[in-house]
Amino acid sequence: MSAAAEPRSGGGVRALLCGSVERLPGSSFAIVMATGILSVGLALEGLAIASVVMLVVAVICFVTLIVMTTWRAAAHRESFAAETRHPATAFGFFTFVAAVQVLGTRFASVSTALALVLLVVGFLAWVIMGYAVPWSVLSHAGPGEALAGLNGGWFVWAVASQSIAVLAAVLEPRFAGERGGVADVLAIVAISAWGIGIAQYGIIGVAVVIRMLTRGIAAVEFDAPYWVMMGASAITVLAASRIVDMSKTPMVLATRPVIAGSSVVFWAFASWLVPALVLMGWWRHVQQRVPLRYETGLWAMVFPLGMYAVASMDLGQADRLPVVTAVGSWFLWIAAAAWIAVAVAGILVAGGAVAKAVQRVRRD
Repeated sequence: MSAAAEPRSGGGVRALLCGSVERLPGSSFAIVMATGILSVGLALEGLAIASVVMLVVAVICFVTLIVMTTWRAAAHRESFAAETRHPATAFGFFTFVAAVQVLGTRFASVSTALALVLLVVGFLAWVIMGYAVPWSVLSHAGPGEALAGLNGGWFVWAVASQSIAVLAAVLEPRFAGERGGVADVLAIVAISAWGIGIAQYGIIGVAVVIRMLTRGIAAVEFDAPYWVMMGASAITVLAASRIVDMSKTPMVLATRPVIAGSSVVFWAFASWLVPALVLMGWWRHVQQRVPLRYETGLWAMVFPLGMYAVASMDLGQADRLPVVTAVGSWFLWIAAAAWIAVAVAGILVAGGAVAKAVQRVRRD
C-alpha cells in the first residue's frame, strides 16, 4: 500500500464509523444486557473466570455504546430525536436502564458502593424516561400510529422496571440494621418497581394482543425483540425471589406471600412462552422464508434466554426445587451458545463492512 493510499483507506473506515454511529439504534444496549446476565449466570454456576471475562466484555460494550450514543445525539440530532418519538423504536432506549442495572447486579458481588451508584443512575434514568418516552410517542403519533408501531420491544419498559427491583432487592440486606433508613428506601424501591413492572407488563401484553387481533402481524414483523416478552416474565421471577430474601421490613412482610406465590406463576408463564416463541421463529424463518440475518435486535433474544436461566436457578434454590434449578443450568448453556452465535455473526458482518469500505476507497 502506498503512503498516499493509507489516509484514503483510513478515511473510508472513518466514514463507515460515522455511518454506524448515525444508524446506531437506541436498543443497542441489549448487548450489554445479554452479556451481563450471562456473567451473572456463570457466577452462579461457580465459573468465576468465564464470568469475569463476560463482565469485562459487557463493560467494554457499555462504555463504547455510551460514547457512540452521545456522539450520535450530538451529531445527528434529528434522527436521534425521531427515534425517541417513533412507536416502533422509542421504547428501545429503556435498554440503557436495564443494562446499567444488570451491570450493577453483577458488580454487587464485588463492590456494594459501585452497585449502589449504578442503582441510582439507573433509577434516575428510569424515572425520567418512564414519563418522557411514552409522552413523546403518544404526543407525536397520529391516530392508530402508536398501535401500528407497537412491537415486542415495548416489553423492555417492564424489563427496565424489574431490573431496578432486582438490584434494589440485592442491595437491601446489606444495609439492614444500619442507621439512615437506606434499607427501608431500598425495600420500597424494590417492591414499588416490581409492582410497576407487572402493571406495565400487563398493559403492554394486552396492547400487543389487541394489535395482533385488529391489524394482524406479518412474518417479517415477528422479529427477535418479541422474545423480550418472555424475558420480562423471567426477570419478574428473579425480582420476586430476591424481594422475598430481603430483611423483614414492614413492606416486605405485608407483600411477601403475594410476591412469593406470583414468582411461580410468572416462571410457569415464561416456560410456556419458550416453545411458543420457538414455533413462531420456525414459522417466520422456515415456512415464511424470512432470511435470518444479523441485526442488533438479536441480542434482545439472547438476553431473555440468559434471564430465564438465572431466574430458574435463583427460584429453584430459593424454593428448594432442584428440577427448576437444573432447567436453569441447562438454559444457561443454551444462552451461552446463542451469545456466541450472535457475537460471531456480528463480528463477521462488521469485518465484512470494513473490508468493503477499504476496497471501495482503494478502487476510487
